[in-house]
Amino acid sequence: MTTPFPSVTIEIQPAGKSRNIASAPEAAEVLLMNWPIHDGVKLKAARQKCLDALDGKVTVTECRSAFIEAAKEARIFVDYPVKRS
Repeated sequence: MTTPFPSVTIEIQPAGKSRNIASAPEAAEVLLMNWPIHDGVKLKAARQKCLDALDGKVTVTECRSAFIEAAKEARIFVDYPVKRS
């Protein structure tokens, strides 16, 4: 079972849409498949941290922190949670 973490909200395409990410598998999928930039120091670090979290090598807290830094680097981090209807 995957350990969830407090959700992180990012803005995705099309512009204006938001997505809440709340686990290492979700974060890894977005970082690897749907990230708006293809290169970045924090992106590479976050990909590795999230994959390491899936393997149990680091905590989900470390994965979440790295994901937030990568989202800031890509300028898609939303610093407030989006309420789901």
